[in-house]
Amino acid sequence: MSPLQRWQRYLDTVWHDEELGITLDISRMAFDDGFLGRMADPIDRALDGMRELEAGAIANPDEKRMVGHYWLRAPERAPNDELRRAIRAAIDQVQSFAGDIHGANLRGQRDEPFSDFLLIGIGGSALGPQLVADALGTSGDLLRPHFMDNTDPDGIHRVLGELQGRLDRTLVLVISKSGGTPETRNGMVETQAAYAAAGFDFARHAVAVTSTGSRLHQQAAREKWLAIFPMWDWVGGRTSVTSAVGLLPAALQGVDIDEFLTGARLMDERTRVVDPRNNPAALLALMWHWAGNGRGQRDMVVLPYKDRLMLFSRYLQQLVMESLGKECDLHGNTVHQGLAVYGNKGSTDQHAYVQQLRDGLNNFFVTLIEVLREDAGSESGEPVEVEPGVTSGDFLQGFLLGTREALHEKGRESITITIRSLDARSLGMLIALYERAVGLYASLVMINAYHQPGVEAGKRAAAAILDLQRKLLAAMGEHADYRTAAGWADALGEPERVETIHRLLERLAANPSRRVDRVAGPGPAENTYRLRG
Repeated sequence: MSPLQRWQRYLDTVWHDEELGITLDISRMAFDDGFLGRMADPIDRALDGMRELEAGAIANPDEKRMVGHYWLRAPERAPNDELRRAIRAAIDQVQSFAGDIHGANLRGQRDEPFSDFLLIGIGGSALGPQLVADALGTSGDLLRPHFMDNTDPDGIHRVLGELQGRLDRTLVLVISKSGGTPETRNGMVETQAAYAAAGFDFARHAVAVTSTGSRLHQQAAREKWLAIFPMWDWVGGRTSVTSAVGLLPAALQGVDIDEFLTGARLMDERTRVVDPRNNPAALLALMWHWAGNGRGQRDMVVLPYKDRLMLFSRYLQQLVMESLGKECDLHGNTVHQGLAVYGNKGSTDQHAYVQQLRDGLNNFFVTLIEVLREDAGSESGEPVEVEPGVTSGDFLQGFLLGTREALHEKGRESITITIRSLDARSLGMLIALYERAVGLYASLVMINAYHQPGVEAGKRAAAAILDLQRKLLAAMGEHADYRTAAGWADALGEPERVETIHRLLERLAANPSRRVDRVAGPGPAENTYRLRG
């Protein structure tokens, strides 16, 4: 295809919205002239299903619940007055609470204004807020953000170490819908211990975001925490960033949450358009279908050419992969659907895996994200010329366009999303665009995008491992002799679990505080262990 033909294909396929300042370029996807026509009926059905979802249909049949994250930025679209009032009240509560914190009407135990916040959560309860904080944070943040998003003791203590000497000025946000999520609860317990060790009352620095009546809700009410914000069963964690889960930390940091919600709402309006050629989410979903033959046969590589969007690919990993990675379709047939997502940022990845993308296995398509405004310069406000007439931003765009061209030369497909600037409104737009695209793609391949049975299975398996460890330690407490992993497995009456027991013993023995002695044998099977008295 000649350059002029490529230009004409761009004009024929590009979606652009001047008001929103966003462009979706699918011209470098190699779909044939008849593809959109062949997909007309499936995408029309997907759009019909989305309208039913937004009207309050039971969109998650497994859990018999609605899916309403779109109502969070347009409460008037919620299906009843009770929900509309609840959504508006939550937004008002976030803004009022943030105002009290910023105005020092609410203070820490030593009567000092809060200077930092620590968010404790996992998955969607942390990824969305982390993305917003990194993308929109500045040196003038009203509260400095910190995140605890795992149950790794070293990671927990590293975060608490960063807050050494400032705990009394740190507001702690504990986010868990059920209140029983182990990673979040563990982080909270360790943080409570740190506050107690410093002589502070944790409750006077704590806020809960949780479901009404959950374990966390009950604890926060009983201990009189500073505030409790709602989570609803019709908002999944991976689509919760426009609820209190994302709005509260953003508002505390100083992000304009009204603009963030406005951006999401405006994109929602654009992605309700019936004509898929004028609907950017429908076009994205169709391109994903084309690239992977409706089977996820190609991975999605996300390359934002903006440091502030470095976490976007990580955010999309959960949104896309948890939503689309499903064993069964809506009829119970085994289909093993999914769409793998990976990426970091440009132009960093040109020195990492673009070499393979261009010359290696062609099992992917790329999404390049471009931000036109640089929003950076010298102290005078003018960009620095790193070469005569050339700025760092010029180089950045050169690398983006060069990568796009280099991939195209080798028959590697790409999508380019261009936004005019990165701010609260445009970030809200990007998030809403991908939320809708995920929902539409799921309808195209006939799966439930709104449940996560694999995640739940992993949680159950982890609970079983912890139960096995408790039994193992109890048995070791009853027998003072050294035994191999197989010997302890026999003592528990679970010889088939010897490999797991071996791994448990190895970790316990590596940590002196767990009081497990280990004597190395000639091989793993001959290692012996006992519990010190």
